[in-house]
Amino acid sequence: VQLQASGGGLVQPGGSLKLSCAASGFTLDDYPIGWFRQAPGKEREGISNIANDGSTYYADSVMGRFTISGNTAENTVYLLMDSLKPEDTGVYYCTAMRDIGFRREYVAYWGQGTQVTVSS
Repeated sequence: VQLQASGGGLVQPGGSLKLSCAASGFTLDDYPIGWFRQAPGKEREGISNIANDGSTYYADSVMGRFTISGNTAENTVYLLMDSLKPEDTGVYYCTAMRDIGFRREYVAYWGQGTQVTVSS
């Protein structure tokens, strides 16, 4: 099982970024997929999940600004991030989940992270 996150970078406040999570060794039907992030000096937090049936879940901090989606043909999950704020800065990780939720103990597999920096 491998998850490869990409698409991070430097963006100005109010801007957008789209992260990708390419899965290998399993399909999107096998596990729900989640996104976590870790801001400097803070604990890693769960921000979004997508279930096998396509249902989506968001933490309050990103609700209405971030959109998670999956492409089964590409075996890839995306996180579209709009209206970015400086507090969205951090390393973003995609995960294969044992269950839907934002707790770290629900994570079955971690991917490597991608850095997102929101700054003017």
